[in-house]
Amino acid sequence: MGLVDRAAALAEHLVAPLGRRWTHVRAVAARATDLAPAVAPDDRDTLIAAAWLHDIGYSPEIGHTRFHPLDGGRHLRANDWPATIVNLVAHHSGARFEAAERGLSAELAEFPFQDTPLLDALAAADLTTGPDGQPLTFDERMDEILTRYPPDDPVHRTWLKARPVLREAVTRTEHRLTGTLG
Repeated sequence: MGLVDRAAALAEHLVAPLGRRWTHVRAVAARATDLAPAVAPDDRDTLIAAAWLHDIGYSPEIGHTRFHPLDGGRHLRANDWPATIVNLVAHHSGARFEAAERGLSAELAEFPFQDTPLLDALAAADLTTGPDGQPLTFDERMDEILTRYPPDDPVHRTWLKARPVLREAVTRTEHRLTGTLG
């Protein structure tokens, strides 16, 4: 079984029971497939596999800290997934901002942060896909998240800080798709 198929199978096992989250994950994987030309050919399966796996940390089966990027990264690392995928899952979509809000920066630092086209493309896939799998613009997705969480919630505070940084990641991915960024 190939990398993408293994990732899809693990995601289905861990996330399908979560209903709406599974709908989102499937759509993020499809979006990552569309965005794959924004990364090097040798990285495309890695991107798609990471998209399948990005939210596995929500599974009660592995969600020990209740911070899904950290729980997902730890689970993948413990099960010998490639380090690039482990780190992408651990750092997806601005996880470092939420880790700071939750006092988990030291724990997240177990995973090397690499600001790469792969991380940008994973953020673009996740942050242009709504919770029900619907395509959204980046701003629509940010507004949707901010509406779901009250201003005093760490998630709300995270997105206020992370939004400009992640907008740049999405924009870089869009430029890579059109060939206007190296």
